[in-house]
Amino acid sequence: MAGQQVTQGQLPRRLGLWSVTALAVGMTVGSGIFRTPAEVAAVTGSVGAIIAVWVAGGLITACLALCISELATMFPQAGGLYVYIREAFGPMAAFVFGWTFLLINPASWAAIALIFAEYLVPFLHLPRSAAPAVASAAILTVCAINYVSVHYADITQRLLTPAKGLALIAIALLIFTLGDGSHGALATPLAHSAPTLGAFGVALAAVLWPFEGVASASSIAGETRDPGRTLPRALVMSVLIVLALYLAVNLAFLYVLPVPAIAGSGMVASDAMRAVAGSRGAAFIGGCAVLATFGALMGSAMSDPRIFFAMARDKMFFQRLGAVHPRFATPHLAVALSGGLAMIYVWVRSFEELATGFVLGMWFFYAVAAAGLIWMRRSRPAHPRPYKVFLYPVVPLAFILATGVLIANAVTSTPWLVATNILTTLAGIPVYFIWKRLMDWGPRRAAAEG
Repeated sequence: MAGQQVTQGQLPRRLGLWSVTALAVGMTVGSGIFRTPAEVAAVTGSVGAIIAVWVAGGLITACLALCISELATMFPQAGGLYVYIREAFGPMAAFVFGWTFLLINPASWAAIALIFAEYLVPFLHLPRSAAPAVASAAILTVCAINYVSVHYADITQRLLTPAKGLALIAIALLIFTLGDGSHGALATPLAHSAPTLGAFGVALAAVLWPFEGVASASSIAGETRDPGRTLPRALVMSVLIVLALYLAVNLAFLYVLPVPAIAGSGMVASDAMRAVAGSRGAAFIGGCAVLATFGALMGSAMSDPRIFFAMARDKMFFQRLGAVHPRFATPHLAVALSGGLAMIYVWVRSFEELATGFVLGMWFFYAVAAAGLIWMRRSRPAHPRPYKVFLYPVVPLAFILATGVLIANAVTSTPWLVATNILTTLAGIPVYFIWKRLMDWGPRRAAAEG
């Protein structure tokens, strides 16, 4: 909040249960639900498999939420995954995560912003070639708000999140109420044939993009009031809310459209609404997509810069990025860096490349964090744990196994993308030692000159 004093450069704790839940839901419900259903339908080919993939994505994300809840309550600090990996496996592992996050995470912002622009450009009567510029303007806007005030960003998020939820509910209700289900996929006998394991894995990788948001939301643990109670409730509630919304919307699409029509649609939500309400229905969907994607961008701008902030505080990144604005009480330089990188990505890669690359790059580290939870149960048994994972160790082991299968499947389906992510991550190891030497060289030089 403008004018609020910050003690010793710390970020104040001013986010409650609804704020954290709104952030997690707001970050999760973004571009994915408007693009992913078509990709899932194309890969799986049947109603049963489509629903199974979405449910599997929700269950895997719920396991992640439970693991993150224990870690976040153990270390309620700004930085999220960076902090958990640092505490479990040391500074080098944390640096490698931060390095990978620096190079891959802007893909998430860029992918969301591109869908925002794709739906907004027609409203503005601009050519499609203007989409990157519109996407960059959206990123600049959310960064400006988060630069000036977490309070204003929080208010915006708390307004946008229920609006997005109500919009998705309205889409489902309108389709079921006004639509003719006689030609939809639900009107035909459900196919009993299952997709191949490889096809299911490809579809699951696509579905995990719309569920992305839980781990990122934990980055604001250092600004959460009563984190031991607030964080677990907010993270788990957000997954359940999102899963219910996604299932309702997907069932609505299947009610009015056959699976091949969904698979061949670039804008399935618009096509479904056009089928029941004409051009006005398609325009309504466009407005919902703009609302959802802008809210997701706002959430990303609230949470993701905290990782760079935490790294800078540990001298694992440029220390200036660990600064708190004396007037606005925000990690302003970290916000500016995140937004700048995202705007570069907008101009160089497609939505599909951005989304898939992000999932494959980041979910590996989510599994590393889950492994860290197991390791710290043994290595640090006395550490306070306000919340403990339900059904331990089944939940973290199940999540690690699911992530391993996902990545193994991606090796055969998108080998070039996996190879790029692996090389990006491995490059962080020599960069870590170079960085450490640079950090040690400064004090040694000062001591020698003194």
